[in-house]
Amino acid sequence: MTVHVIEDDFAVCDALTILLNELGHDVRAYASAEEFLSDGRPVPTDTVVVDLGLPGMAGTAVVTHLNESSPPPRVIVITGKSKTQLRLIAEELSDLPVLRKPISYSKLAEHFSA
Repeated sequence: MTVHVIEDDFAVCDALTILLNELGHDVRAYASAEEFLSDGRPVPTDTVVVDLGLPGMAGTAVVTHLNESSPPPRVIVITGKSKTQLRLIAEELSDLPVLRKPISYSKLAEHFSA
């Protein structure tokens, strides 16, 4: 399984990559949705960690795009948005796990140990 991290903030992306590598995962990092999509589709056994606040194509559009795959990869959403802002886009996220920034190692590990 490969974990694809789509995060435009270099420090956050770097920290996630290090943490996920420590958990034993092969990690590919992308600074934008467009970069991720140009790299090809993830396979169903992959996990995609996507920030909602991406420049260009929004994280919610990436989620929609991934959900069109059959079967889709596992998706985990990360965000610095407030709970109020998240309620406004809740329909687009459906039942996806959402991790709020700053992301703790233990919360991240919980989603990869299940």
